[in-house]
Amino acid sequence: MFKILTLNNISVSGLRRLPRERYEVASEIQHPDGILVRSFNMHEMEIPPTLKAVGRAGAGVNNIPVDKMSARGIVVFNAPGANSNAVKELVIAGMLLAARNIVQAWDFARGLEGTDVEIRKAAEAGKKQFVGFELPGRTLGVVGLGAIGVRVANAAIALGMKVVGYDPDITVARAWELSSQVQQALSLDDLLSRSEFVTLHVPLSNKTRAMIDAKRLGSMRDGVVLLNFAREEIVDEHAVANALAHGKVRAYVCDFPGNTLRGNPRVIMLPHIGASTAEAEENCAVMVADQVRAYLEDGTIHNSVNFPEVEMARSSGSHRLAVVNANVPNMLGQISTKLASAGLNIVDMLNKSRGELAYTLADVESQLPQEVIADIASTQGVLAVRSL
Repeated sequence: MFKILTLNNISVSGLRRLPRERYEVASEIQHPDGILVRSFNMHEMEIPPTLKAVGRAGAGVNNIPVDKMSARGIVVFNAPGANSNAVKELVIAGMLLAARNIVQAWDFARGLEGTDVEIRKAAEAGKKQFVGFELPGRTLGVVGLGAIGVRVANAAIALGMKVVGYDPDITVARAWELSSQVQQALSLDDLLSRSEFVTLHVPLSNKTRAMIDAKRLGSMRDGVVLLNFAREEIVDEHAVANALAHGKVRAYVCDFPGNTLRGNPRVIMLPHIGASTAEAEENCAVMVADQVRAYLEDGTIHNSVNFPEVEMARSSGSHRLAVVNANVPNMLGQISTKLASAGLNIVDMLNKSRGELAYTLADVESQLPQEVIADIASTQGVLAVRSL
């Protein structure tokens, strides 16, 4: 019986992927094998010694101490792409809100008073201050062409916009999904200089923190609309405030409220609702539940932020060993030697590494004795060992 601790409310659709006859799932549980989490801050949390996997029902993992998990041999999963349609729709909505001055017009209309005749007269007199523009023919710059960025780019093309994309780390899979009409920017600065709208879809890292600063804002076209549904810290909000005051930026649309820009009439702040749809929450929960289950039961790893991608078909009648270790020389040789010394014939084996971690799956013909598992676990550099 596997034990799963939930640190936030997880969609029932995801929890149903964990059969009751094999999984005990609760918000308060001792000695968990896995954790499912959304926004709960795990940085100050004491990590249970039994923990083997963490599943983040979303894309960002800033609330999880990934380095600490890696040092303990604990795999961390996320759900890239599961909420991509929800965020894409909000980005498109954000562009329309900014282009047509909808928020300002709504506030104006809500504040009108008097008789119906007086309200209609005031509305007709005041509507000229909310004249906007249309999206077709405008150029959208998409920074980051992952699951969300690709969807945004393709949707903008469908709306008749010109799209410029920049992502030096775009995967082959995402490139295949991207419309052939999307133009490639040579650099981030090249993209910024060509775009009338700029939308950001990159993870937060030392490289991307304050990526949009005063210098980069200065290189943009006058009257640019900037959209940030990625991470608050990617944009220097003080620089944005200055750019708004001088007319460099027409509007800033973001999913991260704060005092620096609060109350600015050219800023549209939303309360971090990019992935707040029933469909996105279900998709994320199902994805991470499946990933955690596959890892606990078969040692399979998909969509981990700290472990390599690993999948090996089960050999008929075999017994599986999973080993997490530091990525140093001769670890695979030591594991193989210990299995051979115990008279265990290896039927199939797969070893992959990622950064400082390596991961091995080995199928052997006979059941793995506890003393062999303990012997491998005691090897210097081995972080975790499991018999599946």
